[in-house]
Amino acid sequence: MKTAADIIKTNSNRIMKSWEDRVIKVIPAAQDSSNLALRNQLPNVLDDISEILSRYNGFLEIENNEKYDEIIKNSLDHGRHRATSSHYTVRQILEEYVIFHRVLTDLLVKNDVYTKEVGIVLKYTLETAMLTSASSFTDSLQEMREKLVGTLAHDIRNPISAAYFALDIIDPEDNKDRIKTYKEMGMKSLKKSLELVEGLLDAISVKAGEGITLNFAEINIVKEIKWVCNEANQIYVNEVKWECDADESYGVYDGTAVRRVVENLVTNAIKYGSHEKPIRVIMEHLNEEEILIKVHNHGNPISKDDQSEIFEFLSRGSIQSNSVVEGWGMGLTIVKSVANAHGGKVHVESSEENGTTFSLSLNKNYNNPGKVRTRLNFIEN
Repeated sequence: MKTAADIIKTNSNRIMKSWEDRVIKVIPAAQDSSNLALRNQLPNVLDDISEILSRYNGFLEIENNEKYDEIIKNSLDHGRHRATSSHYTVRQILEEYVIFHRVLTDLLVKNDVYTKEVGIVLKYTLETAMLTSASSFTDSLQEMREKLVGTLAHDIRNPISAAYFALDIIDPEDNKDRIKTYKEMGMKSLKKSLELVEGLLDAISVKAGEGITLNFAEINIVKEIKWVCNEANQIYVNEVKWECDADESYGVYDGTAVRRVVENLVTNAIKYGSHEKPIRVIMEHLNEEEILIKVHNHGNPISKDDQSEIFEFLSRGSIQSNSVVEGWGMGLTIVKSVANAHGGKVHVESSEENGTTFSLSLNKNYNNPGKVRTRLNFIEN
């Protein structure tokens, strides 16, 4: 048994390379992944199998092996990762493990160390890993759908509140210009609500690695962001200051998505920031092709640990219940996917002295007009 463990450990790179080559041939989704992303947690699973084999003293003791819990953890992480990888299905995850099993078996048979007991250990551990990964994959997809739908439903409240406010303060005795202004405000907010409802319906059909659908068009992005600031000043007690170096800035954007991103950041700034100082929304032109949107607030800083995980939804693992990341939920994951869909990035800086600033860069001409399905959770390779 220990000889089999040593052979696996010695040939781990060869095993992973052979597995990788076979997987790419038979699993379409694997062809879109880099080597590192494709392997994911499987090298760790391989190490765990080797460890179990080296310590194995009887089939019934395998459940008490101290490394056995690690196989469950690594296969759980593997399933969550595949939920963020485009085009993956449960069937393809199971196929990955079947191929993994065959590669290991072929190697051990070739080295004349494959015995009945070795086969039992491989079968038991890999079946457990398969079930754990498959369950983790489906649970993660369901979690994504629920959180995405919940986030979109939550975002609908702001424009509906603004529309209600506009309609509520209309007085029949007001002059025509005042009535027209409030009517236009209410109609625009209701139109925005309908756009978000379309996104809500779209979110129900989310598959592995997918996010919301964006609709790109050439627009004046200054107008969109300025509208968010005006609306926020009507809804919230906090002052929201708008600072921009131009009155117009045309490019190919999804205006609804960018508005939602800025709304999300402003709402978080109000929720978690100081109520004594204003929120600043700043837009700058980095160059002819890029703009930078920043949302700044004073108040309690975001810890370094939370800063590194705050934009990742499924790759976080377990989060402490009192963590600020948990409160922000999927909103910031959507912020990141929208930034990436516009050829940009999102970044956060936070300290006691300078407050918190979320910076979002967008490329004006990264996309052509039309619809694009985003990736919900980018994992850097």
